[in-house]
Amino acid sequence: MVRNNILDKLLRELGEISPLGFSAGLHIRFAAPLVYVKTYCEGWQKLYDENAFALRDPTVFWGLGVKGSTRWSSIKLPDPFSIMQQAKEFGLEYGAVISYGPITSRSIIGIARGDREFTDEEIATATEIAEKLHVAAEPPTELTKAQIEALQLLAEGYRHTAAAAKLGISESALKARLQGARTRLGARTSAEALRKAREYRFL
Repeated sequence: MVRNNILDKLLRELGEISPLGFSAGLHIRFAAPLVYVKTYCEGWQKLYDENAFALRDPTVFWGLGVKGSTRWSSIKLPDPFSIMQQAKEFGLEYGAVISYGPITSRSIIGIARGDREFTDEEIATATEIAEKLHVAAEPPTELTKAQIEALQLLAEGYRHTAAAAKLGISESALKARLQGARTRLGARTSAEALRKAREYRFL
């Protein structure tokens, strides 16, 4: 809960400096972010998603290739699908992108406005928020083999008694493993722990 509250607070702060919305892809692994939040207008989000622009967006390519921050207008990468021009048709005239973290778990933040370029100070503030978001969304480093086995059996539909028998342990021992997994994953229930374990690719 604390982790979620911190993320929510930081995302609100990011929204306050992004008049036309933002996108936040946190801890991108295997081409997919663990956390993805976007607040651009519905029309642009629909067009972006339907055309899989995330796989073609020059701001995303910049973020994957470079750590730091830059204005959209400074990115000189090819844009064969005219994504930046199409964004302008939805009022997204000016923007900046911030990239943070290792290439194996990169976070990329985009912010937009329609009236003017972002100032250096605004980009610095967004960068600070991006770094905090990256840290706040950091997944657990690992689960134990025993915890993964317990979660895997639940994922396969086993009830506690049957899962414990399958592992050759008591039901209370199984529950202890699941409690440990919930704690490491920051989950309140076993169902939430399962979802997060899948997101973090432990299962």
